Amino acid sequence: MTDAIRQFPRKKARTLRFSCGAPRSARVIADGSRALFLRSDGPEDTVTSLWMSVIDEDGNIGEIPLADPRVLLADADAEDVPAEEKARRERAREGGSGIVSYCVDGAGNRVTFTINGQLFLTDLTAGATRAITIEEDELKPVLNPRISPDGRHIMYTTGTYLVDVDLANDEETGDAISVVASAPQNGEWKIGLAEFAAGEEMDRYDGFWWSPDSKYVLFETYDESPEPIWHLSDPANPTNPAQANRYPQALTANADVRLTLLELGYDSDNCCYGAIANEVQWDHESYEYLAAVSWREGHDPIILVQDRLQQHDQVLAIHVGEPIATMRDAENGFTDDNGDEVETFSIAIPEYAEGERPGTTRVLEEHGNDYWLDLIHGTPAFTPDGRLICAMNDMDVDTNRLTIDGTPFTPAGLQVREVLDVTDDDVLCVVQRTPEILPESDLPFLWQSNASDHDARSFDVVSIRYDGTWEPLTYAPGQWSMSRAGNGCVVTGRGMDDATVQMQHCMNIATTDENGTDVASMVVAPIENHAETPGFTPNVHFTRLGERELYTAIVLPSSDSEYAHEAILPVLMKPYGGPGFQQVIESQSFYWDAQWWADQGYIVVTTDGRGTTGRGPQWDRAIYETMKSVTLEDQIDAVRALPEALEALAGENAAANVPQPDLSRVAMIGWSYGGFLSALAVLEAPETFAAACAGAPPTDWTLYDTHYTERYLGLDSAVYERNSIIADAPQLDRPLMLIHGFADDNVTIAHSLRLSQALMATGRKHTFLPLTGITHMTNDETVAENLLILQRDFLAEALG
Repeated sequence: MTDAIRQFPRKKARTLRFSCGAPRSARVIADGSRALFLRSDGPEDTVTSLWMSVIDEDGNIGEIPLADPRVLLADADAEDVPAEEKARRERAREGGSGIVSYCVDGAGNRVTFTINGQLFLTDLTAGATRAITIEEDELKPVLNPRISPDGRHIMYTTGTYLVDVDLANDEETGDAISVVASAPQNGEWKIGLAEFAAGEEMDRYDGFWWSPDSKYVLFETYDESPEPIWHLSDPANPTNPAQANRYPQALTANADVRLTLLELGYDSDNCCYGAIANEVQWDHESYEYLAAVSWREGHDPIILVQDRLQQHDQVLAIHVGEPIATMRDAENGFTDDNGDEVETFSIAIPEYAEGERPGTTRVLEEHGNDYWLDLIHGTPAFTPDGRLICAMNDMDVDTNRLTIDGTPFTPAGLQVREVLDVTDDDVLCVVQRTPEILPESDLPFLWQSNASDHDARSFDVVSIRYDGTWEPLTYAPGQWSMSRAGNGCVVTGRGMDDATVQMQHCMNIATTDENGTDVASMVVAPIENHAETPGFTPNVHFTRLGERELYTAIVLPSSDSEYAHEAILPVLMKPYGGPGFQQVIESQSFYWDAQWWADQGYIVVTTDGRGTTGRGPQWDRAIYETMKSVTLEDQIDAVRALPEALEALAGENAAANVPQPDLSRVAMIGWSYGGFLSALAVLEAPETFAAACAGAPPTDWTLYDTHYTERYLGLDSAVYERNSIIADAPQLDRPLMLIHGFADDNVTIAHSLRLSQALMATGRKHTFLPLTGITHMTNDETVAENLLILQRDFLAEALG
């Protein structure tokens, strides 16, 4: 075993999966010559700082540190963030500390963020950062601060209050802080936060939104009291009380979500003196979910609402009315005790023309699907000139597409995964190609040399015009994203040749050549990456297995491993395998764990079965109401097709040793849905799978959340019984290790406890590894390191 492989578990744990020191969260601002990003100082430093990449008019490049938590706050290393912020980070799978998110104004001059729950503002023009002091305890904690587009106000929420900070023009006046809205007192209402289902399943983490002109705020309130109360305890510390949380359990009630349009009033000093609230109206009974919010300059805000089963949605425009009455009327002044004239004001109740009251909505589009409708981040959205961009699951051509004013325009065979930017000329989006629909002969020149690799494994950034023509903006297959503004962009991602994340700030610069002719040249500023690397390159071979041509990655022992020349090796299946998430991706980091396992003496196989996205809406929906049987069937098919695939690989690589699989020794490991699939494998297919390690498995789907589970299983309790693995407990006759964290508020430990209880009741031997204080992310470095080693030793003994 090489030193790099031997050191991998500890190195992975200490570097937060090799993410510390890597740049992330990049955003190009203003004319594109500046780009903000976050990065910590080194490979084991979890405290991230705010940085800026700059390209000047002469093409000179540089990186500028803007805000260092350790400089701004003495206890930045001893992180102590509010509970609500911890919950948001858990939903977003955020493992870092320090400055983990930020918000910038429209001109790109001011940035706001929090450190340990304290509010800060960076002025890019002055090159200075200052703390904004919040004196009143009731106006804390500071959660999710958002700076107004005009840069003159910061709005944040405490969960109970929505608070406005009018930023001071000078130090003498000071910042003015006021409450502009509060949560209702009845029930268990929160204000300005995203409810659990939105953060965990819809990738919506915001709970309020500024208008482009900074005069309005659209905010969410939600009442959790309809949801059941769940308790998370810490058995290792029995004196600590159990933590009570509301959880949107499948087949039970959701939180009651509402929206309010808040019209702000400002005085001549631009200080907020009051606000008028207008409830946003839609059919809440039919459409429970607030899935997306978008507010573009020059247009009304739009929202996407979904019904309970996510089979129908509506895109609604919210009317922002102009009042007939003036919001602020001067009254007669009076003389105070010092003899000074004081002018008083009152806020008039505004009057509106018929049908012009703010908060009313009109339906722009409606969509339906017999299974479910996918959420595509970045949609719906208006183009600047007012055309509506929406997502479409086009079942006829088996493609997830975009429409403009109801007409699909993105090509069949380009599966749209995310919309990054919308202009009057094009849409910038992340896509995956389906070769069966969009052949290589139809690809642009830039992809011709590596066309076969631009498929479901590659997340490519492309520009698609409204006439359907398109061009790629990333060349190498990989997992890519982009931010653009003005004449600049930042490209972020990684391919199979990259051990670290690549981030490049690019800018078109106008110059004059030697003949005096104006020319445009591209300046590229690579952004430094301080992350650690594993010290080895995965020995990955991509193939497609079985009659369904399942995308598969096979990882073999490295050339200097003691197992490099073995003729036959046991097989380790390492899938996620569930709906909505792929693991066979053209990105090296997806296979580091697999290489460590391969060098322990395994052929490691990751197969993306039906439901794992990237291959079109028909492929995704094959698991509807049958997740359990369909996803297991694909893993079994992959095992059966493996010998032929390895023989073919050996024929293609005559100089390399390609071992054959020992199909009598096949194990499976996985986390979350992968854990469910691993336990299912030994329970229902013991003739194929000899052992399994199941991490945080959702064993009983009635214990998982509404938005995810009901999308795939509906509302029939019989379907849930059919897809549970609790009743399969008496069938276990293979070694099974269950692993679960007591602090997991997503897949609660009750899942593993119920399976363990059922196994115990039927006398089935199994191993249970409970993890004290561990959530769904397992970020504790000691636990993360030892988990790999304990699973390795368990499987080594189980497989003989």
